[in-house]
Order: sequence, then C-alpha cells, then structure tokens
Amino acid sequence: MASLQLTTTLMGFGLAALILYLIRRDHLYVMHGLFWVFVASAAAFLGVWPGLIDKLAGLAGISYPPALLLLLACMVLLVKALHSDMVNTRIERDVRRLNQRLALLQADIETQRIAAEPLNSNEHLSV
Repeated sequence: MASLQLTTTLMGFGLAALILYLIRRDHLYVMHGLFWVFVASAAAFLGVWPGLIDKLAGLAGISYPPALLLLLACMVLLVKALHSDMVNTRIERDVRRLNQRLALLQADIETQRIAAEPLNSNEHLSV
C-alpha cells in the first residue's frame, strides 16, 4: 500500500510541476492551468492520505470507495468539457463579430476609394 501511496503522491506533484512549466512557457492559459493544478493537488493530497477517500465514500453512502473516485473524475472532466465549450463558443462569437467588422471596414475603404477616383481623374484633366 505504501508504494501506491508514494506513486500517487509523486504523480500528483509531477503533474503539478508539469502544469506550472506549461504555464511558464505560455503553452497553457493561466486560468486553465490553475484548474489543473487544483486537480493535481487533489491527487497528491489523496495520495498522502489514502484513507480519506474511504471516509468520504462512507459519508456519501458508497460501499466501494474507488467508485467515488471514478464518479468525481467523471464530474470534473464533464465540468471541464462544459467550460471549454463555453470558452470556445465565446471565442467563435468574437471571431465572427470581428470578421463582420472587418468586412464593414473594407467596404467603407472601398467606397471611399471609389468616391475619390472621379476627383483624382478630374485633377489630371484640368492640369
């Protein structure tokens, strides 16, 4: 049991270190990284105190404690997927609005260029 406890703890700390490295190298957005650091910290915490999951499962009325871990993992991943979809939706909406603004600005520039052409051609004739 001690080797499992040590392995889980080291994996949690290793994951936290990897996430901090990715944040530092700007490969992971800070707010997303904080979420994953929290998950890695929870894994390390449960690795240090493995009996805690048994107590939590007993309080929740779950007779097989690893089932509580799987349930929590599924819930965390579901929340993370939902959050990612919300962020992607916001980004897609912003990109669509920026494209529309860009199209309007390009149309304005084209309109101004066409309106300025007769003035430029009349200047050449009067000289």
